[in-house]
Amino acid sequence: QRLKAAVHYAVGFLCQEVEEDKGVQFSKQSIAAISEITFRQCEIFAKDLEMFARHAKRTTVNTEDVKLLARRSNSLLKYITQKSEELASSNMEQKEKKKKKSSAAKGGRTPGEQEAAVTENEDSNMA
Repeated sequence: QRLKAAVHYAVGFLCQEVEEDKGVQFSKQSIAAISEITFRQCEIFAKDLEMFARHAKRTTVNTEDVKLLARRSNSLLKYITQKSEELASSNMEQKEKKKKKSSAAKGGRTPGEQEAAVTENEDSNMA
C-alpha cells in the first residue's frame, strides 16, 4: 500500500513538472490511471526479472537480467548498458584503492616483498 502511494506521489510530481513545462493539465483521474498502470507494469517487470534469474539457475537478479528486460527499447537498453559499465569501472577503481590502502598498511610492500621480508626475518632469527 505504501509502495503504491509512493508511485502515485511520484507520478503526480512528474505530471506537475510536465504541466509547468508544456502547459498541459492532468486531471486527478488521469494521474490515478497513470499511477495504476505504472504500478502494474512494475509488478510485471519484477516477475519477469525473477523468472530471468530463475531460468539462469540464480537466486539474484543481475544487470544482465535488467538488460534482457529492456531489450525492446533501444534507448533504454543503451542507457542501462552505459550506466552498468560506469558502475563496473567505478567498482574496479574502488577495489584498486582498497588494495593500495591495505598494501600501505602492511608496510607498503607487495605480497612478494612481504614474503621475502618474512623469510629474511626468519633467517636472522635462526642465526
